[in-house]
Amino acid sequence: MQNGLTDFPLFDALAGRRARRFGLGMEIPSGPLAHRSGAEPLGLSERERSILVAAGTGVSGWSFGVPFGPDRPEEHAHYTQRFTGRTAPTAAGIGTPVLFTTDDSGTYLTNTRDLLPDRPRRAEEDRDSALEAMVDLVRAHTEQLSDRRLDLPAAAPHMLEPNLWMANAPGSTLFMPVADASEQVLGLMAMALANGNVLVDDVAGRPAGDPAPFIRSGLLQEDKRVPLTVLQQMAYEANVAELAFMGHNIVLTLQAMGLGGLYLNGLNRWSALGAFRESGVAGLGFRFVQDSRGGLPNPVGLDGRFEGLCPPYVKDMREAVNIFVERKFGPEGAYDPSTPGAWADSEAIKRGVTPYSEEFVDCLSQAAQYVHDTCGRFPNTFTTMVLTGYVQAVHLDTEFYDRHYRPGAYLPTHAHHMERWHADGSGD
Repeated sequence: MQNGLTDFPLFDALAGRRARRFGLGMEIPSGPLAHRSGAEPLGLSERERSILVAAGTGVSGWSFGVPFGPDRPEEHAHYTQRFTGRTAPTAAGIGTPVLFTTDDSGTYLTNTRDLLPDRPRRAEEDRDSALEAMVDLVRAHTEQLSDRRLDLPAAAPHMLEPNLWMANAPGSTLFMPVADASEQVLGLMAMALANGNVLVDDVAGRPAGDPAPFIRSGLLQEDKRVPLTVLQQMAYEANVAELAFMGHNIVLTLQAMGLGGLYLNGLNRWSALGAFRESGVAGLGFRFVQDSRGGLPNPVGLDGRFEGLCPPYVKDMREAVNIFVERKFGPEGAYDPSTPGAWADSEAIKRGVTPYSEEFVDCLSQAAQYVHDTCGRFPNTFTTMVLTGYVQAVHLDTEFYDRHYRPGAYLPTHAHHMERWHADGSGD
């Protein structure tokens, strides 16, 4: 690949990482750093955008999954939901995140989470070729949702005030990783139940459903208990970490490419997802549900494209659990023996994993329905769709940094970006 991107040292990206907010065409209206760019806004090229998408959610082969579980000591662990290896890690291989992107050309969704890699990247493989393949793959799995930039006004309550002058501005590209907490929580619930734990509503002081039949059968152990608040907090923390990994990958790649930008969370997630649609702020157009008992509107999915495993996309949580189980053990699921994997004998390993019993599905369904019924949502302690941070990329206005900062405020890649990436006027 041209531009020296794949030769850029990782340590230089780490040591040189800074939030460089000021892009071409921007203005700080007042104060000691008041500055008006002498250039027009310049958006990223399609190639630049695709490389950053690949950094965030590119497919790099197969994940190794969770290799062992004490509940089935003679089998490979059944906890992993996807063996798709991506550039950012996910807890227990549950792997729910997708990536939304918006710029002056429109708004896009890239979903690589369920891809089945045909082979891992080989150590001796040329880096440029590997990156090209990764970029081609995310292009093939990117859908344009609209031909407009994300509808997100530069005003409160949609943005924190310190971001109004630059966030989602003309010329910028905004990356929005989103995770599905409904599947994350089901994955952790399945792990807990498989190891004999009774799920307990520690707020109400009672079990989540009726565990008695499952204790009598030996599926659950009465003296092993997991509080629902703890389990759901673990799921939320896992989602937040996964999305941050995606964002940080993009930020490190900004340094290698010589682009400005930063990781930020000062944009209202409800606004970005679409909770203010009836007020004329479309956002990404997610569906929201509101329970009569109160609470903030809950984003549950983007119809037809990224839907949570919860009502209204299913009639009840039993149907949601059936879909969850099918994704794990059904055709082209994680443990389908006909699909490839990272092991020397993938077919034998996958064939040796026992699917969940009907009793286990009943137990998981009952607990999941209890969670939904307590507050009219799943999970019931935070949003079903999780959006916690953003990455913004811009073409850096080096004149601003030359004027207001000490030498070394940006890297050589920033100083030479235009000649390396846009010598022909396109960057593609």
